[in-house]
Amino acid sequence: MDPTGLDLPPLLAAFVFGLLGGAHCIGMCGGIMSALTFAVPPSMRNPARLGGLLLGYNLGRIASYMLAGALAASLGTLLGSANSSLRLALQVLAAVMLILMALYLANWWRGLTYVETLGRRLWRHLEPIGRGLMPVVKLPQAIALGAVWGWLPCGLVYSMLAWSLAGGDPGRGAALMGAFGLGTLPALLVTGVAARQMSALIRHPVTRRLAAVLIIAFAVWQLWQLWPGAHDMPASAPHSHAH
Repeated sequence: MDPTGLDLPPLLAAFVFGLLGGAHCIGMCGGIMSALTFAVPPSMRNPARLGGLLLGYNLGRIASYMLAGALAASLGTLLGSANSSLRLALQVLAAVMLILMALYLANWWRGLTYVETLGRRLWRHLEPIGRGLMPVVKLPQAIALGAVWGWLPCGLVYSMLAWSLAGGDPGRGAALMGAFGLGTLPALLVTGVAARQMSALIRHPVTRRLAAVLIIAFAVWQLWQLWPGAHDMPASAPHSHAH
């Protein structure tokens, strides 16, 4: 079985990482969500319209994640097809990134936040485009602004993209990033008391450590699958019969 294949465990791990990474999303993107809401003219701030716009922002954001995942997986496929050793290295990198993401979830290591500096140059060019779309009053505007917002420098997203490098093909890379994006939705869509309760749950050390242990176990399983001879079953010894 291809450990980077598109089956439930990788997608579930990506979803869980997005869900529990929601605490980071609330801190990083919660202010953006509030700013987008208040940029809507007061006469148009009815719950149905605001709900539709917020959903549009997030659909655009997830679409950008999926596009980036497809591009990363395409690059990984191109590199891997040129060199089998490099393909193996990318698969090992995918498992290692999964372990690093789990360490981040459990608050055992915070190094992922430092990689956000990698995208700041690109964001300087995209931010004026996003500002030009405001104030948002229509759903297409919201989706377009969300698509720009999806490229905001984020260590969690970059880590997922590094994992997508070994996704096998663009469809798998896009699916991994889509599952991650769906996991981030609850933290960015709920408000009020529900938001506080969800934030408390995803920040709880027991929740995060349990998820981290499960994801690390999955990553170790991926590495074991890559180990030479892992799939070789020992041959059964022939039975001798005395006559």
